[in-house]
Amino acid sequence: MSSTGYQTLLDCRRRGRYLRQHGFTIDQIVTILALDHPATPLRLYRHAAGLTAAQTVNAFHRLADTTSPGLRESRLYDHETWPETGRRPSVHTLRLLARIYGTHPANLLTPAMLATYTPHDQHTLRRGDSQ
Repeated sequence: MSSTGYQTLLDCRRRGRYLRQHGFTIDQIVTILALDHPATPLRLYRHAAGLTAAQTVNAFHRLADTTSPGLRESRLYDHETWPETGRRPSVHTLRLLARIYGTHPANLLTPAMLATYTPHDQHTLRRGDSQ
C-alpha cells in the first residue's frame, strides 16, 4: 500500500471510530468518507471498517469454506479498483466481504456496477443475506 493509501486508511480508521462512538452505522460512515475520499464503495467499506488488505484477506479465509477459491491481497486490490481497472468480484466474494464489513452485498457496488451482473446475481446481491 502506498504511503498515501496508508494515510487514507489511518484517517478513515480514526474518523470511523469516532463516528461509530456517536452511533453511526457502517453504511452512514461510508457515505461520509466518500465525501473526502474518491474510491469505489468496496474500498471505502474496507477503510470504514479500519481493515488493511491483509486483515481483510485473513477474515475472508476464516469465513470461506475450503472448497471456495481463495483471495489474495492483489486480487482484493483488483476488485477495489474495478471497473476503472482491475477485475469484477464474484457474487460469492461480495457476499463474504459484506459479512466482514457488516453491510449488504449490493452496498459494495455502485448502481452502475451492480447493473453489470446478471438479473439473478443482482437479486442475490440485493437480497442481503450472506449465505
